Amino acid sequence: MKARSMKLLPALLLSCMSCASMAASAQDMKIGYVNSERVLREAEPAKRAQAKLEAEFGKREKDLNDQNAALRAKAEKLDKDSPTLSETEKTRRQRELVEEDRDLQRKHREFQEDLTQRKNEELAGVAERANRAIKAIGDAEKYDMILQDQLVIYFSPRVDITKKVIDALNAGK
Repeated sequence: MKARSMKLLPALLLSCMSCASMAASAQDMKIGYVNSERVLREAEPAKRAQAKLEAEFGKREKDLNDQNAALRAKAEKLDKDSPTLSETEKTRRQRELVEEDRDLQRKHREFQEDLTQRKNEELAGVAERANRAIKAIGDAEKYDMILQDQLVIYFSPRVDITKKVIDALNAGK
């Protein structure tokens, strides 16, 4: 048993030395973290993209909301007038409401699809610029690794470079 322990001792020493050298090199690493949600919320290019989308889709959204309100008003009027209407008139108006509701739902779906597509297009440009800014900061400040929030479980505020990225985007870098 003693001979077996003696054979394991060099392997154990080598393993400990290897772990110690990995820990020492990990301490020399410079790691940064970027909160991409915050970048997309606070950076000027992201705010401009959001304003552009609101200008592009605002009128269409208002029209849909107006149509929705008009449809609700028609439904309330039918409920109110229902006791005095003939069965055929009541049925005709109900069919009209169902048709209008179906059409309005289709328009809402198309609106959401168009808005989502444009939002993705606009934010892709902002994300591309943010990634270039992150890379520039990483190169300039000699970071070994910069992580974004989708991959990170915990980060120390000491490694958070989100503000630097936002500032770089706002400066047009």
